[in-house]
Amino acid sequence: LLTSCGTRNGKHLITDNAYRKLVHLQFLKQRELAHGRDSVLFVVFNDELTKAETEGLEFLYAFMPLSDLAMNDGSYYLSQVKSSLEAKSFFSWGKDIPDDVFLHFVLPYRVNNEYTDTARQAFFAELKDRIKGMGMAEAALEVNHWCHEKVNYKSTDERTSGPLTSVRTAFGRCGEESTFTAAALRSVCIPARQVYTPRWAHTDDNHAWVEVWVDGKWQFMGACEPEPALDMGWFAEPVKRAMMTHTFVYGQYKGNEEILEKNDLFTRLNLLKNYTDTKVLPVKVLGT
Repeated sequence: LLTSCGTRNGKHLITDNAYRKLVHLQFLKQRELAHGRDSVLFVVFNDELTKAETEGLEFLYAFMPLSDLAMNDGSYYLSQVKSSLEAKSFFSWGKDIPDDVFLHFVLPYRVNNEYTDTARQAFFAELKDRIKGMGMAEAALEVNHWCHEKVNYKSTDERTSGPLTSVRTAFGRCGEESTFTAAALRSVCIPARQVYTPRWAHTDDNHAWVEVWVDGKWQFMGACEPEPALDMGWFAEPVKRAMMTHTFVYGQYKGNEEILEKNDLFTRLNLLKNYTDTKVLPVKVLGT
């Protein structure tokens, strides 16, 4: 696998000392919870790993849901780290992505509650030559064109399918299309997150789409709905009247967005400011 010279020389993937310590302590807590699967999950730390690979692996273990501690083995999670670092080194924009953005929006193998699979490796192999030499924004748009070629919209009520399953069936609802598109973008080291509004103001319905971090700024796109530029989509007007748009972030995220919810494993962010004008309305609760 291709890795950057920096990681091979032993540089940290998590450069913030305090956050690296937080991740390590949370990793130890998770390891204790999964002590019954210690030989299956954690034996990979006995391999000859770079400092970046070790820290990336600890990050994934530190914040993964308990179901994932029971589902896959250590080689699966190590392959996610190695593939992420490979893409980071392969594409020119990899060096410009801040550590915290890479950790929370590229490295995670999970977007929602989908089945986990090996989409990262499969998508990278198919996309790398298609977008090689492009700028980051152009590449993000091209990935969305590729996603449109693979998956079309179809309403479903089953559990969110994994990205590879969406490719095999060639359909998915907006939640699955956005999960699939975010996974494809992450596979080529373009930071991505799924955005969700639980109900539109104009209709009894919801919607999910994708935000991408391009050249220092979060911008949106309709998943599998390619447009000629970022920040375009059929929902661009309705979202201005949305009561809430939010995203779940893998891990204890410390970005600038408003935090709606936070626990040991994930952070939920309010993204409404990205789509419309907002203001704070103080509320005083009186006793009854």
